[in-house]
Amino acid sequence: MGTPDKIESFKIDHDLLEPGFYISRIDGNIITYDLRTRKPNTGAYMDNLTMHSVEHMFATFVRSSEIRDDVVYFGPMGCQTGFYLLVKDRTPEEVFRCTRTVIDQILAYEGEVFGASRKECGNYKNLSLAAAKAEMRNYGKILSEWEDMTFAYKQ
Repeated sequence: MGTPDKIESFKIDHDLLEPGFYISRIDGNIITYDLRTRKPNTGAYMDNLTMHSVEHMFATFVRSSEIRDDVVYFGPMGCQTGFYLLVKDRTPEEVFRCTRTVIDQILAYEGEVFGASRKECGNYKNLSLAAAKAEMRNYGKILSEWEDMTFAYKQ
């Protein structure tokens, strides 16, 4: 058995990658978006509490949004520097706008983190609305200044 092909995300020089909103890959009508909240390889990684909390909040709001029927997946990157959002049949501009709206919804939300019960989550005590808001507040600032609507990685 030979060496497997290098996957596309490993072909991006992560030392050059800045926080932002990128198209990671396109598979037919499904686009994988790289919601990069932090600069890789700097030591400033999200802790599990933050990743888990954003996952609960963002996934709930995006699956209740105008693109809800086209959301395939939302979840954290293993490298702890962002999230993947997979969406079918929507333009990148629509998904970018929706992402900005979801961030605003998270920041405006008051109450318990969605799914914060033993019956709804396998680690329900490891959730914090404050942590989710802090991460999304920083990411929202990045996206408010985002100008590259090609959403391409810069290498």
